[in-house]
Amino acid sequence: MLAKINNFEIDLSKPIDISIPLTNTDENPIAWYIEKPSIEPVIFGDWIGKVSEGKSSTNFNNIFFNPHGHGTHTECLGHITNDFYSINQSLKQFFFFAKLITVEPEKFGEDFVITKEQVQKALNASTPLRMTKLEAIIIRTLPNQKEKKSRKYSNTNPSYLSEDAAIFIRESEIQHLLIDLPSVDKEHDEGKLLAHKAFWNVKDTHNLNSDARFNATITEMIYVSDEIEDGNYILNLQIASFENDASPSKPILYKI
Repeated sequence: MLAKINNFEIDLSKPIDISIPLTNTDENPIAWYIEKPSIEPVIFGDWIGKVSEGKSSTNFNNIFFNPHGHGTHTECLGHITNDFYSINQSLKQFFFFAKLITVEPEKFGEDFVITKEQVQKALNASTPLRMTKLEAIIIRTLPNQKEKKSRKYSNTNPSYLSEDAAIFIRESEIQHLLIDLPSVDKEHDEGKLLAHKAFWNVKDTHNLNSDARFNATITEMIYVSDEIEDGNYILNLQIASFENDASPSKPILYKI
């Protein structure tokens, strides 16, 4: 099935899913020192909401999870602000012209960092199609092991995005940043959140500046397999309608 998005024709029958599914098994990725998600049937007395138990005509599960720590999620600037802002109110469009780049974070002391120069070089490697404005950037990091889909990130000091790189992405007027790491910021950074603040242009989390980027989003903990080539795509950024700073999400790419 063909469709035209942003003047590009895409085949809707060939989606490329770069999300990580949420499960209640030990295969689920985990960040930020929490336990794995819980997916369990509702129990009322001797009634169990599970067909295989023979006491219910439906499967009726409760799900307990944290969007930031349990898989692919999309967040708005409400993630770091004193006042409440929800991803459901911030993200109102869902198809974007996007570019996938691959970088190998550089070693600085004990850290591995994605630098401005790396992002700049990768983005300039080819010209956007028909000079279309780039709306989203997808960053795949090396090494790109499949273990990213089940990694336990807590206290491992994962790679992160430098403040200068986040500023460059913001100044490039890119609205949506997707990355295969648990955070764009350093795990233990004393609450500085330099890349988050730089990308959203948040200067004071308690008194937001008028030019803060209310409609910009960050999506973390994606997984982009090696078979997916760097280059230009149409991105469909799907979220659940949570009135929360973040929602589990399902970013889908379509070849142009």
